[in-house]
Amino acid sequence: MISPTGPRVRLSRSALVAGVGQAIEAGGADAVADLRRDAYGHGVLFVAETLAQVGIRAAVLDPESVEVAQGVGIAAAPDAPTLNPGAIFGFPEADSEAGDKPRPVMSLVGSVLSIKALRAGEGVSYNYTHIASQDTRIALVSGGFGQGVARSLGNHASVEIRGALYPVVGRVAMDVCVVDIGGADLARGDEVIYFGGEGPAGPALTTWEAASGLTAAELVCALGLRLPREVVA
Repeated sequence: MISPTGPRVRLSRSALVAGVGQAIEAGGADAVADLRRDAYGHGVLFVAETLAQVGIRAAVLDPESVEVAQGVGIAAAPDAPTLNPGAIFGFPEADSEAGDKPRPVMSLVGSVLSIKALRAGEGVSYNYTHIASQDTRIALVSGGFGQGVARSLGNHASVEIRGALYPVVGRVAMDVCVVDIGGADLARGDEVIYFGGEGPAGPALTTWEAASGLTAAELVCALGLRLPREVVA
């Protein structure tokens, strides 16, 4: 069961279908998909089912995924040329290769756990790497380095809440982050989007890459293999 407050990854089937179409345009109809590492953390079953629906019948697979993929009509093709996974899954590096900017298939979603006042001069999280320059309000949001949120994102990234962006302040903790929300009208239980979706946090993986030194593929793979996954249209 997926926790209503805990961090989770949300997978968009429509974004995956669009990404596969772009990848086929760029890579040719004879290429196959690369579904290793549990389809880059997106889930072999989910991705293979969608590929089968759009007419792709083969993929490069890890040995433990062959049976799952074959069950939905995807055969193993270890020596075939592969489609660009960046285009399929909407990684930032695929922007220049696709006619339309790809939309990430995966979003990272959390929730506001609590809200409190932060006074000028007070610090946030481990070692107080962020000191408030003025009175403000902060939100504790679910999702930390224990779930794959890169520790280096503190003081560099922002999250989306109710359609607006708010900066992550202080160091990322094991299970939570702290976000400066100022005077915004937010409440406990509000959804927090770290990246993905169609709002302002959609392209945030680019910031994650720059702050962490990891690629988008590495980041989403780490998250997708650790967190519950939910599929939306």
